[in-house]
Amino acid sequence: MRALELIQARPGITADDLGVGLGVTGRAARRYVAILREADLPIESVSGPYGGYRVGRGLRLPPLMFTAAEAAGLVMATLEGHPGAADPSDVVGGALAKILRSLPERVVVPSPRPSGHATPHGHLERLLAACAASHPLRLSYRIGARTSAMEVEPWAVVLRHSRWYLLCWSRSRGAQRVLRADRVEDAAVLPGSFSPPQDLDAVRTIEEHFSQGWRYGVEVLVDAPPTWVRRWVPPSLARLEAVEDDRTRMVATTDDPDWYARRLAAVPVTFRVVGSPELRRALRDLSGRLSSAADES
Repeated sequence: MRALELIQARPGITADDLGVGLGVTGRAARRYVAILREADLPIESVSGPYGGYRVGRGLRLPPLMFTAAEAAGLVMATLEGHPGAADPSDVVGGALAKILRSLPERVVVPSPRPSGHATPHGHLERLLAACAASHPLRLSYRIGARTSAMEVEPWAVVLRHSRWYLLCWSRSRGAQRVLRADRVEDAAVLPGSFSPPQDLDAVRTIEEHFSQGWRYGVEVLVDAPPTWVRRWVPPSLARLEAVEDDRTRMVATTDDPDWYARRLAAVPVTFRVVGSPELRRALRDLSGRLSSAADES
């Protein structure tokens, strides 16, 4: 257990340094690591000149300490309220790193962005367990004043913009869905299992989802390839598609064309709006204000 504590506290620790901390030789320290692995603890080896041992995802917490939902709640509260949450050398950041390693593999938590207020999620525990075990669910999901039933394959649970989201495949609709966990009123495990998509980038998929489904359509051709446009356009702003001549098509929707025009103005290459009359009007208005600001008269 002391070996596990040292590896948790110093990710990348070498066998020799681990031996020093334990008061044994490096060879004996490697035997301790082998014992931890035989106990199904996810101890990973990192190769290279700065490599060593670290604890991988999926470390199981002792059952009397936290449930998965309690651990997830601690993560959410820390990310929203502690400025040192991203720093593993900070006492809170170090504790948070241990908790993150204990969460199921497909509970995805991106870089800390403290803001907003915590939202209760009554069925988060069951959603987390279903993602970890690849068990389908029957959900009662609230949309406004209406509650609908659906059967889903839960792919990942993602923390974004101070809320937990369930990324899933809806068997009822035959389509990918992003559901707010706090709107799940009931979740029942169904028999069987499923295989989630290979190489799923849950955070990017959620961000792209946020760029769709609003009132006004957006289509913009940018005179740069997608690899460059991604530097300036986050997935939450638009879905990017490669087109001929090393250009990029931005496809999105927005409820606020004026806000979208200001975001486009920050793209440092030429672009052209296709269709989207509301966005064209907003860009003309923005151009006029900027021209007036530069007028010396």
